[in-house]
Amino acid sequence: MDLAFLHPLYEHSGPWASVYIDTSRHTEDTPHERHLTAQAMARSLADQGADEATCRAVRDAAEELRHSPEPHGRALFARAGEVVLDPSLARPPGRDWAVWAPLPRVAPLLDLAGEDPVCVVAYLDRKGADFELRSALAREEAGTVTGRQWPMHRTSSVDWSERHFQLRVENTWEHNAAEIADALAVCQEETRADLLILVGDDRERRSVHERLPRRLEDRAVEADRGPGSRLLDAEVEEIRTAHVRQRAEAELERFLAARAPDAEGHPAAVEGVPALVEAAREHRLDELLVVPEGPDTHREVWIGEDPDQLAMRRTELKILGEQHSWSARADDALIRSAVTTGAPAVSLAPSQPEHDREMPSGGLGALLRWR
Repeated sequence: MDLAFLHPLYEHSGPWASVYIDTSRHTEDTPHERHLTAQAMARSLADQGADEATCRAVRDAAEELRHSPEPHGRALFARAGEVVLDPSLARPPGRDWAVWAPLPRVAPLLDLAGEDPVCVVAYLDRKGADFELRSALAREEAGTVTGRQWPMHRTSSVDWSERHFQLRVENTWEHNAAEIADALAVCQEETRADLLILVGDDRERRSVHERLPRRLEDRAVEADRGPGSRLLDAEVEEIRTAHVRQRAEAELERFLAARAPDAEGHPAAVEGVPALVEAAREHRLDELLVVPEGPDTHREVWIGEDPDQLAMRRTELKILGEQHSWSARADDALIRSAVTTGAPAVSLAPSQPEHDREMPSGGLGALLRWR
């Protein structure tokens, strides 16, 4: 997950109000229920020590969701009487909750807002294609390609006099497949889509797939459908979920391989809070890996005003010259360091099958920029 959108949260010191609101349930009483939720979130923050202005800002922002059509939910991050960031969620948080803490509670976003692959679904036939942009939050048309329209169909004759016509049909198909592949590559570049889903019969899918640029080979998947068929939302979601799982599994495999020391005894990955704190302080995090609610994610660390001021003990920060310090959750402190040094983060939740598999110790690990 690219964490750049979180930068505004680290341009100011805390404390912060972090609120997650579930908007996935819709009934005739929804507006009134959300009004009660807004009040409850503000009251919860006040009970935790939040200032009145911030409680009011959160209550007002939550009130605006009374008639919101958002399908999943919204997160609100506020301080000093202002909501600084309010990202939409790609998955429901399951319940409404609020916390007042020195750092914004952003770790849940890795699952609730991150890894939401945007898809371009290409509905193919021999005459062209229709493109549709799909995500967890939206569906919209993304363009049409019209290729050569004639000749399109082979004859059933085996007469040698028909060979020239058959070759012209083949050439039309190949020309149209190339045009569709070129247009699909442009569409992906413009939309920054993570995934391309090719829908059509076997020959049409294969012809377009083979002509996509090499950079898109791993982003394209095929769905077998007859002419004119459309993918159901559940089918698109299944493909998107599989893509997220495969990516998480690939990052986990990279991490497990990088843990092995090189010839000089230095690994290219670390795990456990103490080693991660040291790497973050030295700006060595290249990618942060998080198992949600792993045993070490809520472990206490100490932070200063700057993102690279973090330590296992408060006295360490004083030795480093930091006069002001606060306790914070390890996952949120490490994400702050990742954001400010441009490192992405990956939730390993999708990579966990029903049986246990090897994970970073304590639920936190990282690939390193240098050893």
